[in-house]
Amino acid sequence: MLLPGFGMTTLIFYTSVGCHLCERAEELLAELADCLEIEVESVDIGADAALVSLYGIRIPVVKNKDSGAEIGWPFTLEDLSSL
Repeated sequence: MLLPGFGMTTLIFYTSVGCHLCERAEELLAELADCLEIEVESVDIGADAALVSLYGIRIPVVKNKDSGAEIGWPFTLEDLSSL
């Protein structure tokens, strides 16, 4: 249940095709979505040179769309829930 004045948290998931760590991160995000009301926006960095430059060696990275806070791999379910 969402509280009045509070929207759903949106997490941006920076990923890339063929990234095995990204696959594990995606599993953690799915687990988190089972527990909390979140929306996950997946962004394949391969389509944008600026994103490759920014996140290329750090993916997977998850960013809170509202706060701008982000974490890179390795992270846990607990890390994601506090993001």
